Amino acid sequence: MASAHTLRIKNIYKRSLRLLESWYDHRFQYRYQAVLMRDRFDKNRNIKDPREIERVVEEAEKELFLKQHPQPRKFANSPGGVAYEREVVPPDWIVDYWHPLEKAQYPEYFARREERKKEYLAMWDKKYGKSSSEEHH
Repeated sequence: MASAHTLRIKNIYKRSLRLLESWYDHRFQYRYQAVLMRDRFDKNRNIKDPREIERVVEEAEKELFLKQHPQPRKFANSPGGVAYEREVVPPDWIVDYWHPLEKAQYPEYFARREERKKEYLAMWDKKYGKSSSEEHH
């Protein structure tokens, strides 16, 4: 398992790459800067002294903070992205409230759905037992 400072360094490296993506639009510019940054990380690869490692990591985090992009690039479906939570997926139980005429248009689907619901309830009862409200009836 990786040590705590190794995970911290990997996190800094990934955030550095994301920062470079925000600053450089063209792929060749980004790639060039990424290679230079990787070289900086490789130069500090063989440091063994924990105090020196901590100093270098602190320096890197400070530099990351100071070089933040005012509008960092975000993935569309990630938090802060333009499409985050745009598509609302309705919960499955909504279908139970369809009108019978709507359900009649898909008889095979609803027959199979009822079978699956019975299987699920049987599995639930087997695993957790019957609920107390059912036992009193």
